[in-house]
Amino acid sequence: MKWVLSIAAVIALVAGAAVVLHRERTVERSIEIAAPPAEVWRVLVDFAAYPQWNPFVIRAAAPDGLEVGRDLDVRISNGGSETGFRPAVLAVEPDRELRWRGRVLLPGVLDGEHSFRLEATAQGMRFTQGERFRGVLVPVAGSSIDVAGGFDAMNAALRDRVLATIAR
Repeated sequence: MKWVLSIAAVIALVAGAAVVLHRERTVERSIEIAAPPAEVWRVLVDFAAYPQWNPFVIRAAAPDGLEVGRDLDVRISNGGSETGFRPAVLAVEPDRELRWRGRVLLPGVLDGEHSFRLEATAQGMRFTQGERFRGVLVPVAGSSIDVAGGFDAMNAALRDRVLATIAR
């Protein structure tokens, strides 16, 4: 009976620590692009061309199609290191939003919900890239989730790529 109580106490301690340690961090960066959302969307979902222009998401593929519920194959370069992962697609709304969620090990350890939002403006459109990190590792993840610089670099490169394709 003692071992059952010991196991129950350990489970309660781990669950309590997870609740206390669970944290959230959001990073968002936007850029104005003098182009219609449809042009930006076309460049954004042309994953095969990412190695030519994208300094942050250096590889992306949708082997089973770009559809909600499917997995992507993504590789990012951030702060001098590269990381590959297979996020699940959560939203695909042409000319409006692309969103996915990646996880480290199990749900709640370190989850990242990444979004690309396109909003029409009087001058063209606003492109916003964001990530909401959640999980028990957020407080100790440090620079591995410091992605603001990567977002800024990708956003500027996306703008330049879109404007170059429009100018042709």
